[in-house]
Amino acid sequence: MSILLLTSILISIVYSCNTANSAPVAIEMPLQALPVITLQAYPVNTSKEFTASLEGSRDIEIRAQVDGYLDKIYVDEGAAVHKGQLLFHIDARPYQEQLNNATANLQSAKAALENASINVEKLAPLVQNNVVSDVQLKSAKAAYNVAKANVDQAQSAVASANISLGFTKIVSPADGFIGKIPLKTGSLVGRSTVDALTMLSETKEMHVYFSMSETDFLQFKKQIVGNTIEEKIKQLPQVELLLSDNTIYPQKGKVEIVQGQFDKSIGTINFRATFPNALGLLRSGNTGKIRVPQQTSTSIIVPQEATFETQDKVFVFTVNDSSKVTGKPIAVTSRAGNYYVVSSGLKVGDKIVYSGLGRLQDGMKINPQPISLDSLTKANPF
Repeated sequence: MSILLLTSILISIVYSCNTANSAPVAIEMPLQALPVITLQAYPVNTSKEFTASLEGSRDIEIRAQVDGYLDKIYVDEGAAVHKGQLLFHIDARPYQEQLNNATANLQSAKAALENASINVEKLAPLVQNNVVSDVQLKSAKAAYNVAKANVDQAQSAVASANISLGFTKIVSPADGFIGKIPLKTGSLVGRSTVDALTMLSETKEMHVYFSMSETDFLQFKKQIVGNTIEEKIKQLPQVELLLSDNTIYPQKGKVEIVQGQFDKSIGTINFRATFPNALGLLRSGNTGKIRVPQQTSTSIIVPQEATFETQDKVFVFTVNDSSKVTGKPIAVTSRAGNYYVVSSGLKVGDKIVYSGLGRLQDGMKINPQPISLDSLTKANPF
């Protein structure tokens, strides 16, 4: 019995030692399955934006042409008006009296002309019959000519009085919007008044002014065909206007002119584009951005969803042949829809993680799930 007991004890000791020295079995976690896209180059229509200010095609000063008291104002500041619409009225009584006086003088001059004509007709046969000398007839004809000139002068005075009377009604010279009205009813106005009655902005067409830097201007000259700047501007596609709330104005405009030289103080050159504004949606003084189309080029595009930003730089996670990821900065030149247009940092054929970036770190290994970039661009075009 003692031998069997000893044997049992030895077996127990050996089993205990083997159990204590055995290592735990490691359980390997499965790799993250993440979508991966292979980059391609596409022809992309890009654009560049420039800060812009808007003005009416004409800003017209409305001024009084005759002196007098402003007795009526028919419009409010900011009102939309039409060509020929009555805006202001100056006290017309003095000018009505001038017209009455001129009309009376005209009637008197016509009566004198008629009397002179009768004298000529009366003397003509007497001279032919040698009853009176021809000197009297010549004198009568001279009086007739004087009377005729007086009629012409009186008619001119009537026309002048009519013009002055007409100037007491001040009408809009074009369709547009009324600006500030600094003078009030009862103010004395005239041609020597410093302040205009108001400013009318003609807004059927709007001029949108924007500036290019020297670098942008040189790029513009290289991209657009034409031997001269005028030819290049004619070839430039229509441009878009982004309003201050980042909405796009529904109608496109055309770049028409460029300033002759650069502003030396800020190194820019000014352009002007014209936009139709039949509905009056745009006003003088508005601001926005001009979006100028760039020439079509073949570029690498990256979905914005496949990027992340750190310290104002844009990064992607590239995937190497061993399925390990590495964060890589990229240079973005512009946007095309929901895609970035990349100028450097990536090349055609590179693989990047499309989504799930928040769980990644440099050097991590993933289980790549290839997806087609073509399928993404068809579902969400750029």
